[in-house]
Amino acid sequence: MASKPGPPITPEGMAALKARYDHLLGKERPEIVEIVSWAAGNGDRSENGDYLYGRKRMREIDRELGYLAKRMKICRVVDPANQPDKARVFFGAKVELADEDDARQTVQLVGDDEQNASEGRIGWNSPLAKALKGASVGDLRTVRLPGGLKEWEVMAIDYD
Repeated sequence: MASKPGPPITPEGMAALKARYDHLLGKERPEIVEIVSWAAGNGDRSENGDYLYGRKRMREIDRELGYLAKRMKICRVVDPANQPDKARVFFGAKVELADEDDARQTVQLVGDDEQNASEGRIGWNSPLAKALKGASVGDLRTVRLPGGLKEWEVMAIDYD
């Protein structure tokens, strides 16, 4: 049985996951281990705030390291610059949209691990991204949002 390809991520998104992993493993975790070791030598651990906080933070870091390692293993790096059909919206596309009032916004379809709405980076599995997949310039797309239906026109598509 062939395995299904993992969720897509841009090269920049993968680099950000790796940088976070390296920072946690190489800097934060060793600092916390040092604090916990020092605090453990101070006697009664039941009332030792440094020790208790340090152990809690170490568990959080270890959990995040496990999550990041799993994501880096399963995610499939997709470079938007290599998209063969640049006239339609696919993963990594920057899309300029206009709504009914001609208010414009630009969004980029990225991996779910790297989405950031304030920067216009929307997750590949978001309702708007799903509606835009395969669209061409001039296409109208309707999306069901919490406030009701909203229609956008695709004004431009870019893969830089």
